[in-house]
Amino acid sequence: MEKQQTILIADDEAQIREILRIYFEKEGFKVVEAADGAEAIVQAQAGKPDIMILDIMMPVLDGLEVCKQVRKISDMPIIMLTAKDDDDDRILGLETGADDYITKPFNTREVVARVKAVLRRSGQSVAVKGKEVLEFPNLMINLSEYRVIAFGKQVTFTAKEMELLWCLASNPGIVFSRNQLLETIWGYTYYGDTRTVDTHIKRVRHKLDIKKDSAWDILTVWGVGYKFEVKN
Repeated sequence: MEKQQTILIADDEAQIREILRIYFEKEGFKVVEAADGAEAIVQAQAGKPDIMILDIMMPVLDGLEVCKQVRKISDMPIIMLTAKDDDDDRILGLETGADDYITKPFNTREVVARVKAVLRRSGQSVAVKGKEVLEFPNLMINLSEYRVIAFGKQVTFTAKEMELLWCLASNPGIVFSRNQLLETIWGYTYYGDTRTVDTHIKRVRHKLDIKKDSAWDILTVWGVGYKFEVKN
């Protein structure tokens, strides 16, 4: 029998929490709720949920601060809820460690599908064991241990950042479109915005702190996507 998965729904609007709770309980999830940012952090620590849906506009502590704090204690997937036209919030949410975002107003079935897709990808990654190690000059990527050493320093990545790096580095020279990466890493097809991929690439590059004379790089192929390049 499969373990029941727990979802933490953090939103100050009771009606939104209620709607999402009904849908997720029908899908077999255990639902934990939080009505403000401080409570969300407590629930994330105490309940150890498998995934969190986190509204950006929260009282006490906003969703961005919650995301930062939770990332210090957990790498569970975080999907942020943002206002439809708030591009800055979407980018900030991804940069603070969120795995994805959904805009309000949302289709509840899409939220459920998105959560299942993220969990499915996370589950596949956690199940990976054994040989998954890549080595390049000044770079070691161990997927089974979720460990990266770059230029002599250990680098901490979220699950999605790690999977993105692994996907590119395990296929050097191959160009991946943003849509391909969205489907491969996040587990769903194009919903109309690939900013998630771009922001995660930016975070991976920043954390790796790639040197000018490095034997490898993550390159943008303009109009297409990204590739991991090993220099001769």
